[in-house]
Order: sequence, then structure tokens, then C-alpha cells
Amino acid sequence: MEKIASFTVDHTVLLPGLYLSRRDGNVATFDLRFKKPNTGDLLSNAEMHSVEHVIATFLRNSGKKDSVIYFGPMGCQTGFYFLFDENTLSCAEAVELLKDVFSKAADFDGPMPGMSEIECGNYRNLDISLAKSCCAFYAGVIADWTEEKLAY
Repeated sequence: MEKIASFTVDHTVLLPGLYLSRRDGNVATFDLRFKKPNTGDLLSNAEMHSVEHVIATFLRNSGKKDSVIYFGPMGCQTGFYFLFDENTLSCAEAVELLKDVFSKAADFDGPMPGMSEIECGNYRNLDISLAKSCCAFYAGVIADWTEEKLAY
């Protein structure tokens, strides 16, 4: 079988950051990498889930919400995928959108979105403090990110 592109990236040297993973027609996929190389530090289930709830909520409430296709965790627990429509949102605009939502999430002063049994099948492991801490870390990582830095 053909090896998929993300398996060709050396994860032992991959730094936290924002990378263009692939393009499928008009759909672009960004990899939002959080894990530091060679540390073994993966995001916990609670961190992954909490960041997902907060960032997905901010993205889907942004002025670019109609361009957002998907935001969710990587199974390997090293970060997240962000899929968007490149017909309505350029890569440069997507970088700026992510900078904005992660900064806002780091400073968020409200309740955890979707934190009830009715809204989420695993609501018990959501933690707004964890989400804010992870978002603050990542906002710092991508603060100076540009479209030119999207390459692995």
C-alpha cells in the first residue's frame, strides 16, 4: 500500500506549529501540532476534548464560520486537524483565523461549551482551565506564524 503523506513526516523532530497537510479539491487540511519532539508528552484525553470543544465553538461562531468544514483531534494525540474551504478562505486568512481563535480561547471567561450530558457523550472529562492553558500555549506557538511557514 502507498504510505500516506503524514506518515512521511519525521515526528521525532517535528516542532509544535501549524502545517498545511493536504489539499483535496477546494478543501485544505491544516495540522495543528502541539507535541514537542522526543518528549513523549501527548495531550491528555481531557486536554484534547476540552480544546476541541472550545476551538470548534469559536471557529463556528467566527465571521468565517461558513468556510469551516471540520476541527477535531488527531488520533495520535499530538494535535488537531482543521479543514476549510479554500474557495472562501485562503491559507493566509486561515492562519490569521486560528491565531485569533486560539488567543480568544486562552482569554475566554465563560463556561465550557457543550458541557452537559445532553450536549456531549463524554462531558465528564471537559475542563475549561485545561482548554485555556493549552490554547494559551498554542497561541504563543503560532503568534508569528505566516503562510510561508506552513510547510513541514
